[in-house]
Amino acid sequence: MTAAGPGGVPTETPDQHGAYPRLTPEQLDALAQYGEYRPTRRGEVLFREGEPCEEFLAIVSGMVEVIHDYGGPDQRTVAVHGPGRFLGELGLLEGQTAFDTAVVREPGQVLAVPVERQRALVARDPALGDLVLRAYLGRRSLLIGLGAGFRILGSCYSPNTLRLREFAARNRLPHRWIDLEKDKEAEALLRRFGIRPDETPVVMWKGEQILRNPSIADLARLIGLPTSAHGDGEYDLVVIGAGPAGLAAAVYGSSDGLVTVAVDAMATGGQAATSSRIENYLGFPSGISGGELMERSVLQARKFGAQLTVPAEVTSLEPRDGRYALTFADGSEIRAATIVLASGVRYRRLDVPGIDRLEGSSVYYAATLHEANLCRMDPVAVVGGGNSAGQAVLFLAGYAPKVYLLVRSGDLGKDMSRYLVDQVTRHPKVEVLTHTEVRQVNGEGTLQSLTVEDNASGDRRELPARALFVFIGARPYTEWLKDVVALDRRGFVLTGADARAAADENIWESLGRGPLMLETTMPGVFAAGDVRSGSVKRVASAAGEGAIAVRLVHEHRAQEGNLVRGSSVSEPRSVPGRSVS
Repeated sequence: MTAAGPGGVPTETPDQHGAYPRLTPEQLDALAQYGEYRPTRRGEVLFREGEPCEEFLAIVSGMVEVIHDYGGPDQRTVAVHGPGRFLGELGLLEGQTAFDTAVVREPGQVLAVPVERQRALVARDPALGDLVLRAYLGRRSLLIGLGAGFRILGSCYSPNTLRLREFAARNRLPHRWIDLEKDKEAEALLRRFGIRPDETPVVMWKGEQILRNPSIADLARLIGLPTSAHGDGEYDLVVIGAGPAGLAAAVYGSSDGLVTVAVDAMATGGQAATSSRIENYLGFPSGISGGELMERSVLQARKFGAQLTVPAEVTSLEPRDGRYALTFADGSEIRAATIVLASGVRYRRLDVPGIDRLEGSSVYYAATLHEANLCRMDPVAVVGGGNSAGQAVLFLAGYAPKVYLLVRSGDLGKDMSRYLVDQVTRHPKVEVLTHTEVRQVNGEGTLQSLTVEDNASGDRRELPARALFVFIGARPYTEWLKDVVALDRRGFVLTGADARAAADENIWESLGRGPLMLETTMPGVFAAGDVRSGSVKRVASAAGEGAIAVRLVHEHRAQEGNLVRGSSVSEPRSVPGRSVS
């Protein structure tokens, strides 16, 4: 809790994390042109946890307290803001419901700006935009660390619990997991709300809203995430996948004036969002977390008017009436003139005895802030020899007392960038074990140790570890595409010259050309990023391919005799006030 000042009024929270900056008088004046001043009264609730918040609120005078679980048994102060500070966090910009409640503690005045107008101003004012975005990103991280937001009540052995936890973590949604197997609070909550064991997992929010064994879409709707593409169902461009390649395609497509929607079955950001630190991305000399980079990309795409829909799993793609029809798992359908496949890859599971029962409770395939906070007291192990493993090791070493890196080969530099190799091998908390493979995981409710084997000598030993992080490569998410476009033997999408060799030449006769550089065996369907055969598995190259794919979309649309023609097909149109290099 924040310390109380005279009269019991909490004192203003210091800006120790860069999450609580002040607006300058000039910035307040600029905002005032788009909003209105309002008086506030003591005890007034400006916005409430679990409800939509549609205004950007800057404090002109008075004091506002931000509270989690307002009026509930776990009520606590998150922050106290005075004049010059502004309210809200990342969910405000992304259309989510509020994760906390703002209550006036000292009456005064606020400047209220509708979110859409505030977004437009931020887009035109880079200094203001960066100030707000950094603060909101910092506040979201603080909320996640506090365990704010909704609660997931479920067993660590339940696949449905794991599914909900993964969705929440991948979308950086503030939440707390209550393990039915270990948490003393769990049984009391089940009795209090009359929840039967077969109705778990349960999502609870504000002590009022209860979702029994919800789907991912149910949880998304509770938070305010769009779960289906909307409008008239007709798009110039549909991007399947919202990782670096997909988000880049959404940014460039929408900024070029194409009616664009990007959909993803799990989360915006893709695998890149799970990277704890990316240090070799151009323009960020001190590095940037994958989550922050992808959050910035999401906001940039929305700024240009792209729709982003999560979760939305595409199950089929087929030509129909001169366009492409896409069907989703929920039965809905949209149509598009062109498609960019950017569905990326999924992490490979480690196949060793005993691992299934521990996945989600102490075996993980991503190293985010949520998992790191569970590893402060015990040693952990990371399996893998690539950059994802190296980044995870360095991130976890900031929390756990000891991190073992288990590498199957004898050369750490074989698949890992040299800068990461140097940092990993020099870190005092990290021990690198080469020629080492996991043969068994040991523990019932949680991981206790690993049985590892030296694959050069055959010697086995037991390694103490309370969590295991696995980064052993990935497979493309293309099962649904195997009868749609040509794939290579590993399931990656063929494009360009490779696609031409596998394509039916009759399909291309009326165009008088073969597939363009990133085009698949279907005209107007392009592939970008990790899902593409022969791609460079790097965030920068994926983003570059997403941008290139949009350029090729324009080339395809300009072709006479376009095989996928619709009323919306036209030359690229400019949008006033927007420019993209």
